[in-house]
Amino acid sequence: MASKWQKKIARERIEILFEEAKEAFPENKKRADRYVELARKIAMRYRVKIPKKYRKRFCEECYSYIKPGANCEVEMDSGDKALKWNCEECGHIKRYPYKG
Repeated sequence: MASKWQKKIARERIEILFEEAKEAFPENKKRADRYVELARKIAMRYRVKIPKKYRKRFCEECYSYIKPGANCEVEMDSGDKALKWNCEECGHIKRYPYKG
């Protein structure tokens, strides 16, 4: 079982890795995907959740870093009242409901 200080360090490392993925994405997409993979491994090993602001930043199917407009299509589905994020790497569709 991880102690509190280990979990705190794990959260800090996850944030750093997602920031690095954001910076690396324009030049090297594979490196950004690797940073996401490392962040997930840290989260699983120390049993910490990936912060909410970063959960939308990777595909839940292929675990690649997602940047809307670059490798992800975002559509508004008024029938379901949801935002549809379509990963162009694997075709996975994620829906985020909204009130409208």
